[in-house]
Amino acid sequence: MIDHTGFALAVLLIELTPGPNMAWLVTLALAEGRRAGLGAIAGVAAGLAANAALSVLATSLILAQGEGLTQGVSVLAAAMMAWLAWEAWREAGESSQAAAPKAAGGRHALAGFVINLLNPKSALFLITVMPQFVTGGRPTLAQGLTLGAVSVGIATAIHLSLVLLAEHARTALMAEARARAVRRGLALVMLGVAAWFLAKAFV
Repeated sequence: MIDHTGFALAVLLIELTPGPNMAWLVTLALAEGRRAGLGAIAGVAAGLAANAALSVLATSLILAQGEGLTQGVSVLAAAMMAWLAWEAWREAGESSQAAAPKAAGGRHALAGFVINLLNPKSALFLITVMPQFVTGGRPTLAQGLTLGAVSVGIATAIHLSLVLLAEHARTALMAEARARAVRRGLALVMLGVAAWFLAKAFV
């Protein structure tokens, strides 16, 4: 059994935290228009989908090695969420626009694809967090692909909203005081999720 709602909320929590994809897509849409932004979104979505598929396969292989690994994955999931919370709190990592992918001309989609395909943070998030929302902590391939699709769908919906509302989104992203408050609020929620994952590991 899959807790789709819980997983979707966890993904939404991460995706709402300002990151390089957000900054890049908004800046691109403002500089070169919605068409460029939409092309980049297609590349980002394809990269996230490929990354998710590989992560699901990795999860299946890892958890197939033994029952004891399920508890270890829960501990890693807690550590992953705590790390993301720390990053959000100190306003570093993904909130840095310098980390945003750069491309020119018609290569925006390719840049978005490559950057997200090779994003180890996305892979580690799925590998560790996904099993926490499946009964028994050992998702089947079908369950993993379903959750991967949920993750990509939520990310793409947020990216699409940002590009379509680029001017307003850019104003929100650039309002540093507001962005700091949002990041720190999300960081505290992430820390709570980390504590929940850790408690699950020892129940």
